[in-house]
Formats: sequence, structure tokens, C-alpha cells
Amino acid sequence: MNTLTLTISGILNQAIALNIFVEGGPLFMSLILLCLLTSIFFVIKGIVNVKKSKGVAEKMLRLTVDSSLLGLVLGFLGSVLGLIMAFDSVEALGDPDPSIFAGGLKISLLTATFGLFTFVVSRVGIIILRLMIKSEKA
Repeated sequence: MNTLTLTISGILNQAIALNIFVEGGPLFMSLILLCLLTSIFFVIKGIVNVKKSKGVAEKMLRLTVDSSLLGLVLGFLGSVLGLIMAFDSVEALGDPDPSIFAGGLKISLLTATFGLFTFVVSRVGIIILRLMIKSEKA
């Protein structure tokens, strides 16, 4: 019974995460996810190459910084575009239902939140990679 409950709970959590991903706008959320995965790849590749080649590790560090900033900027760009669409719907309806406006605001904040999450995760990896590079130089 516990296994069935855990399985159903896992499926529901995945469905909720997918729903949030789609609500945030598949284009921007996919681009931000790509930035997150790229940042994680660069951090791991940098950590692997710290002892082999400091030049490669430092290059991976710079690429991680760039991809994390790109994810952050894409998140805020998606947020601004979502706000513009929300205000367009308000303008088109004249006197909209507050729930419609709140839905537009929610959608606009999802991309910003995911962009910030991407940035924070990448920054933690950058800090770890910088510490490893500094410890190898000393």
C-alpha cells in the first residue's frame, strides 16, 4: 500500500511540475532549462578538469557564468512578455475578471522564478568550481 501511495504521489508531483512548466510558456521555460542543464554540464566538466588542466577548468567557469546569466535574463524577458500579454488582455476586455489578470501575472512570474532558480543553482556550482581552482593553485 505504501508503494502504491508513493507511486501515485510521484506521478502527481511530475504532473504538477509539467503543468507549471507548460503554464510558464514552453518556449522560454525550455530555453531556461537548456541554460540550467548547460550550466550544470560546464560545472561538472570544470570540476573534472581542475587537476588535469586549469585552463580548461577556467574556460568552463567562464562558460558557466555566461550560461547562468543567460538563463536569468531569459527568465526576466519571459516575465516582461507575460506582463505585456496580461495587460493586453486587460485592454482588450475593458473590465476583466481579476482572476484573468491574476492568471497572467502568475504566468509571467513563473519564467522569472525558473530563471532565478537556474541562476542560483549555477552560482553555487561556480563558487564550488572557483574554490577548487584556487585550492589547486595554492
